[in-house]
Amino acid sequence: MSDHTTVPSAEAATTATATAAIVEPFFDPVTSTVTYVVHSGRGSACAIVDPVLDYDPKSGRTSTESAQRVIAFVREYGLTVQWLLETHAHADHLSAAPFLKQQLGGKIAIGEHIRMVQGVFGKVFNLGGTLAGDGSEFDHLFADEETFHVGPLAARAMHVPGHTPADLAYQIGDAVFVGDTLFMPDVGSARCDFPGGDAHTLYRSVRKLLDLPGQTRLFMCHDYPPESRGPRFQSTVSAQRESNIHLNDSVSEDAFVQMRSARDRTLAMPNLILPSIQVNIRAGRLPEPEDNGVRYLKIPLDAL
Repeated sequence: MSDHTTVPSAEAATTATATAAIVEPFFDPVTSTVTYVVHSGRGSACAIVDPVLDYDPKSGRTSTESAQRVIAFVREYGLTVQWLLETHAHADHLSAAPFLKQQLGGKIAIGEHIRMVQGVFGKVFNLGGTLAGDGSEFDHLFADEETFHVGPLAARAMHVPGHTPADLAYQIGDAVFVGDTLFMPDVGSARCDFPGGDAHTLYRSVRKLLDLPGQTRLFMCHDYPPESRGPRFQSTVSAQRESNIHLNDSVSEDAFVQMRSARDRTLAMPNLILPSIQVNIRAGRLPEPEDNGVRYLKIPLDAL
């Protein structure tokens, strides 16, 4: 599979309705992250969900190759960026939202509970005066069930904590972008052992999503496929309820919590958690250059 897959083709714009979102995914194989452009047709407004800034931890170099693919698509179809939506403060990639805002416009938004995550990790990284801690680094903080629009597409923010306390899912038209709340049915669910994470809470958040109509399209933030298949990142409520290996309808809350807690105890920290969290809690903004013109990330020793 290529790292740019269309579901469905943007040419379908002529048949889009006010509730049918057209979703263009961009899969980054390095971080297994999917960035989405959501719109209603050529020349319409759009939202960009969970954009990736390329980062090489071996050299400390950043690049905008992944973001440039998104920019090329937006410009080719004459879209106007209205929103740059983060489902949560990611621990596995740096956000390209500030770069995309500079190039394309739009408001960077996340859930209002990001303040809790800033409070925890602001102390871990001793960010002091470089982090306000009140969420003001973002252009907009969504409350649970807050409604908004992407052009003609009705949208709402759904607070779905558990993986972190600040996770949001975004329902835009007939599509829901679930962040790390769910993975594809054969992969299951995200870890719950980050600060503020909780397996009981994740179970209840997932049930909130799975109470949506069965045909509702669900778009994953990541895919970590088994060797038997390539990357996939679109599912439905019905498919998840029937066959998610961790969270199908036959799995009780207690059984899930027991499984998830045991599994989380075996997991190492994500490769990019230290560089990414300190950037992403600042809405993707990199640290200011020091007096030699170089930007520096912090690596706290013996803190996690």
